[in-house]
Amino acid sequence: MIPLDATNTISVTEEFVSEFQQHQQTYEAQYCFQSLDKSYYMWDSFAAGVALSSMRNGEVDGENEFSELEYMNITVITSNKPYGKRDGSNPFFDGRATPKLGLKEGGVHSGHVQTGIRDSFCLVPGSNRGRCEDGYTREVSGPEGVRVRVATRAKPNTDKNSSLEKEFSKSFLEVLNRPEQTGLFNINTQFPYYREVLYKPVFRNVSRGKPVIFDMDMSPGDFVSLIYLLKTPIEVIDLKAVLVNGNGWANIASIDIVYDILHMMGRDDIPVGLGNTTALGIPTLGCNNSYAIPHGSGGFIDSDTLYGLARSLPRSPRRYAPESLDHPEDRQPLALEVWQSVRKQLDPGEKITVLTNGPLTNMANISLSDRDASSVIERVYVVGGLIKDGGDENGNLFTVPSNKHAEFNIFLDPLAAKTVLESDLKIALIPLTAQRKAASFRAVLAALEDIQHTHESKFVHELLSLLQELQIKQKLYHHLDIFLGEILGAVYMVEGSGLKPSVELKPVSVIANTNKSTDGQIVISKNSAKLVRVLSDFDGEIYSKQLANSLANKRQSAVIGSFEEQKAIWSRPVNSSGNIKKQK
Repeated sequence: MIPLDATNTISVTEEFVSEFQQHQQTYEAQYCFQSLDKSYYMWDSFAAGVALSSMRNGEVDGENEFSELEYMNITVITSNKPYGKRDGSNPFFDGRATPKLGLKEGGVHSGHVQTGIRDSFCLVPGSNRGRCEDGYTREVSGPEGVRVRVATRAKPNTDKNSSLEKEFSKSFLEVLNRPEQTGLFNINTQFPYYREVLYKPVFRNVSRGKPVIFDMDMSPGDFVSLIYLLKTPIEVIDLKAVLVNGNGWANIASIDIVYDILHMMGRDDIPVGLGNTTALGIPTLGCNNSYAIPHGSGGFIDSDTLYGLARSLPRSPRRYAPESLDHPEDRQPLALEVWQSVRKQLDPGEKITVLTNGPLTNMANISLSDRDASSVIERVYVVGGLIKDGGDENGNLFTVPSNKHAEFNIFLDPLAAKTVLESDLKIALIPLTAQRKAASFRAVLAALEDIQHTHESKFVHELLSLLQELQIKQKLYHHLDIFLGEILGAVYMVEGSGLKPSVELKPVSVIANTNKSTDGQIVISKNSAKLVRVLSDFDGEIYSKQLANSLANKRQSAVIGSFEEQKAIWSRPVNSSGNIKKQK
């Protein structure tokens, strides 16, 4: 075992960074140094080194070049003090005459077992730290422990002439720079004419439309909505910024796909701001309702790659970058920073329209941190929610079957939804009832097949066709039409009365009581003075045609259609006029 106690003794010192900077003879050494510059740690590398040394020298009692090792009797704690107390939470002891697995009465496995994220036993009032120790590793005596060989600390460097403190640090640099089994190329050698280009449009003598901020959580429907907004004439919609929720359907590094789509459409001028990775009021490293999103099929693993299609997009020079002490200017901009930047650029009297296609975390943080935000927001279009008003329609929260009337976007951060929907902001709600009318793969794909294609319409057609095929053939993908319904918000915001909508004013309230069976449900509240505009119906045929026609419009079309096109550009030289030389 190589615990943190040992890995923490491998520190990234100034001497190590300096030595590393001078020894980058291989592509892999160069790549690792760049990673080091972005807050890279040596924990995993050290663990691999200790493991390899043990394999070489004998795993039982062999010498290890990189770490001191000793045998300990350890266990993984599965419960909490007071040990031996029964409260129904411990399956090893509760209801059993003899403890399971031969565990000891009164031992570290005999107390309260944490029952969930919000287990009240574990919470400490007024603190972000809990008191439960489930999962801790501890040295113990007796049969509850297991004899394990444990790394305790990194060994010092045996080379007294070296500036490096640890033996592993020296070996790490030596191995990375060996010419044997080295990488064959990097992007500059793979593509001899590789260059980074930012595409920024010039809108001369054009009257710009209403300023819009798009707040998304990077689900497939959100990316189609983004492309649709980028296709809408600048005279109608002036997309000022994209905000990304870090607690929705994709991990935060998937923000690179947002950059790639903006690059494809020639809009590298649009800033992208990253929001919190947890729900409103939850500590940064805490958990939230994102547990409801599947990790596998139709969830994170697919969203993070846009169902395998992300690699077909042209690669933007702009990429996600974590915060770095050495280069703070390179880090990913935050949602609140982008909001403030857009607000400062507004002309006197100008107001922003916001479209939210994910949890309302960003919008809630904006309204709470900028108390005057409502004065510059024209309206917030909220895609999400199911209004529970006596009907028998169920929500779409298929991973939490006890909650029959919630919708994902609201459930993922119910407190944020309550903050926004019950605020003084003007709200237009596009609930699940309306989204379901737009969630027909057959209707949308049929409309897309009747048009003259652009690069972007082909990409959307390929994505939606893939989602339809997965939904038909694989049970785990039964829910994919919920992403199709999300596109309605963008089309409704742009087309408005053109969709022949039916709109009702309703006094709504959001349940946010930390109960997973009711969290995120929207109810009619006669005590509420706040009325929300709710889209109840629209013309589905017009909707599909408008979406398809917009994607087919040659205006504001992709400036670079795919990664294949980009590779071709990087493989040919540029002549003196700046044009790419054509192959004979």
